[in-house]
Amino acid sequence: MFFLPSIHHYRILPLALFDAAAVEPFFIRYNDAILSMKVLQVLPSMEGGGVERGTLEIAAALVEAGHESYVLSSGGRLVSELEKAGSFHIQWNIGNKTPLALLQVRKFRRWLASQGFDIVHLRSRMPAWVVWLAWKKMDPRTRPRLVSTVHGLHSVNRYSEIVGCGERVIAVSEAVRAYILDNYPRTDPKKIELIYRGIDAQAFPFSYQAEESWRQAWYQQYPQLKGRVVVTLPGRLTRLKGHLNFLDAIARLRAHDIDVYGLIVGGIDPKRKAYAEEVKQRALALGLEGYVVFTGQRSDMKEIYSVSSLVLSLSSKPESFGRTVLEALSMGIPVVAYDHGGVHEILSYLFPEGLVPLNDNESLIEKMKQVLLSPQSTIKPNDRFLLSDMREHTISLYESMVSK
Repeated sequence: MFFLPSIHHYRILPLALFDAAAVEPFFIRYNDAILSMKVLQVLPSMEGGGVERGTLEIAAALVEAGHESYVLSSGGRLVSELEKAGSFHIQWNIGNKTPLALLQVRKFRRWLASQGFDIVHLRSRMPAWVVWLAWKKMDPRTRPRLVSTVHGLHSVNRYSEIVGCGERVIAVSEAVRAYILDNYPRTDPKKIELIYRGIDAQAFPFSYQAEESWRQAWYQQYPQLKGRVVVTLPGRLTRLKGHLNFLDAIARLRAHDIDVYGLIVGGIDPKRKAYAEEVKQRALALGLEGYVVFTGQRSDMKEIYSVSSLVLSLSSKPESFGRTVLEALSMGIPVVAYDHGGVHEILSYLFPEGLVPLNDNESLIEKMKQVLLSPQSTIKPNDRFLLSDMREHTISLYESMVSK
């Protein structure tokens, strides 16, 4: 039997407002009513990145299911997309990594108590500190339920341990769950919920071919890539992404008379301009001028994957998930990657032959040769890392917490 804990927790909407068959999986039912949740997600900004993308995806799922969706951040270019999909944005900067942010705790507590949220979902460390310090002194009978997601393999210290503050803690991969258990022992293992991040398979369809108009524009901009074997490394220009190893690999393949071209797709981190210049100088020193293209930030990754022969993932630090790896594999584009973190989980399931030992560049070169020269690999269809599953499981988690 289902019990209503309090009027605070729900807004009751008539069934007549909805197509019940379409929305039933997402709702808790009480007699003839659909019970709507009011959910707040909190993160530093909405500029761009994996955390922001996941926030947008859950926000859209909430709206589609008839719930009230709010996001609190300092703002950014993705706010318009968020609001266009039906969510509300609250501009409040509590994400600056400075002790001064903690001065906002009391003000935030008063605001939070006045809003009637059912769920508050924390997605980053500094905002989590502000929200948790405010939340823990609120009346347990009326305060919202608290969820946190561990999106990354953070440093091991008291500051980072806050990622386990939620009453339920979402791990975005098995690698993250193991990392929490190994490094944040005060996090109750029973609180941890594995919910894989996922992609929309229709957004990255198998064997997709870019439209002719896009291809014409692409090859007009980068004529040297037309008809070539292209190896792509997606990711912002930060040292952890392995751009220098990528350039060395392209140079060595070319030295072995394998006519490959390198494609680096990613923006320059404003704080790491010196590294971006180092990468470009290394390309020149290796004689790769004209053979490696830097595109900067792009929003047409599906099309770029479609004109790539191979995608690499060479992060020196294990990633919590590995979205670009999954996107490429979903389209049937082979991926070669260092064997660690969330990337290990994705490739082990979909394309295990693409794994190479971490920083073993000899194995990397041999694997790239194998994939490029003998493209007979079979990539398993993605039926595990799906956006639809992530959306459903996250909202189900919210519902289970609110219904208690």
